[in-house]
Amino acid sequence: MVFYMETVVRFEGVPEYILDSLVSMGYFRTKTEALRAGVLELGKEYGILDNPKAIEDELAARKAAETSALVKSGAIKTVPFEDVLKKAGIRKKDLG
Repeated sequence: MVFYMETVVRFEGVPEYILDSLVSMGYFRTKTEALRAGVLELGKEYGILDNPKAIEDELAARKAAETSALVKSGAIKTVPFEDVLKKAGIRKKDLG
């Protein structure tokens, strides 16, 4: 599962002018920021962001499934909590 996307977008004419203007006027530092903001606004306009909790839950479930698949494939391994504490020099009873 992918949690990021890279794409090439070519703008010309009015969209190009608007994007350049948003950056040059200081509304956004980069064109990428402006595009991200635009995508979020579209999500609001079309009701995709009406339930942020559901979106957060969906993204967390996707990440958990991805991590589980990586563990099962052997691409990554889990480390017991006690080993992490020991390596960090933290005693379990000090955690509260």
